[in-house]
Amino acid sequence: MLKTYLSLLFAVMFFVMCGFGIIIPVLPFFAEKVGATPTELGLLMAIYSLMQLLFAPIWGRISDRYGRKPILFIGIIGLSLSFFLFAIAKTLPMLFVARIVGGVLSSATMPTAMAYVADVTTPEERGKGMGAIGAAIGLGFIFGPAIGGIFSKTNLHTPFLIAGFLSLATSLLVLLFLKESLAKEERMLGTNERPSLWQILKGPIVFLYILQWFISFSLSGLEATFAYYAAKRAGLHSAELGYIFMIMGLASAFIQGGLIGKLIRSFGEGKVIQGGIVVSAIGFALILLVHNFWTAALYLSIFGVGNGVIRPCLSSLITKQTVGGQGSATGFLSSFDSLGRIIGPPVAGWLFTITIDLPYIFGIILSVFALSCYYLFVYKQKRIQHTIL
Repeated sequence: MLKTYLSLLFAVMFFVMCGFGIIIPVLPFFAEKVGATPTELGLLMAIYSLMQLLFAPIWGRISDRYGRKPILFIGIIGLSLSFFLFAIAKTLPMLFVARIVGGVLSSATMPTAMAYVADVTTPEERGKGMGAIGAAIGLGFIFGPAIGGIFSKTNLHTPFLIAGFLSLATSLLVLLFLKESLAKEERMLGTNERPSLWQILKGPIVFLYILQWFISFSLSGLEATFAYYAAKRAGLHSAELGYIFMIMGLASAFIQGGLIGKLIRSFGEGKVIQGGIVVSAIGFALILLVHNFWTAALYLSIFGVGNGVIRPCLSSLITKQTVGGQGSATGFLSSFDSLGRIIGPPVAGWLFTITIDLPYIFGIILSVFALSCYYLFVYKQKRIQHTIL
């Protein structure tokens, strides 16, 4: 039964992220077509992450009260609606409306999916389940942009229509086949039994959320600048960069989908998180040595493997630390992730204008901060346990 639950959820998240991925290569050109400046395009990207930052904890908390299935359905329907709004948009304000609608409603998807995994897995299987979701997301981001790129050659509206219908079909998959994971008695718990933001901020678990912020900050900064860096350092073009990111995504998905469960059983989430941070820091350092296609693919894949194991392990560890309200806990995690994605690109872009190596040196520094957050979490937790004893 567990395998069926996770297989269905894997399919759902894969199709959701395919929809996201389809519009990635098209959105800049589509926005330009309706008269958006580069600054306005940046705002269009940022507004989505801002809505996710604000609304993910709210949806997570609502899923604790009303169940995972209806909230997951709402999130995917909202995503479909935003894609259709894009497809018919002819002015810049309409693009912002579509982006805001998508951000508000689709922010229900990720925390609810992670809470669903927490509901249906034992603590021993939790990391493996979170890894499967991570692998689905990674694969969706590999295949989605390829589909979007192919269909954008005929008409820029077509990828948005495809993404909209794909999301609509995925919502039907949830409605018809996905079983509710949260028992009715669990949904009836009072809100006072679920973690509030204040309870999170005053406990050791806050350091895990800050750790995720550092990781998201560094990753989004790399994503925003690597194309320019590779072009300057190795003369790589857009097609070659597409292959490089595909190789990185496959390496990360392979680790998350196949090996992360074994790694957690052998070493525990904490050791894997520490190892992932160290490997991603090494990846940042190696990126400074990029000089051709193969070195770029190899070094970025090393970074991707390290970075890819962190989020599933953090999700697993946080849900194990949470007594009640898995949706609230995973919603806050999505918010910290969104906060990093809002701040990371402009900061990395500014550092890139100073010297092109600086975003990756800064990435190493952020990795050190992230590792320090994990040690602070362990230290604070031990102090609390010692006080209780």
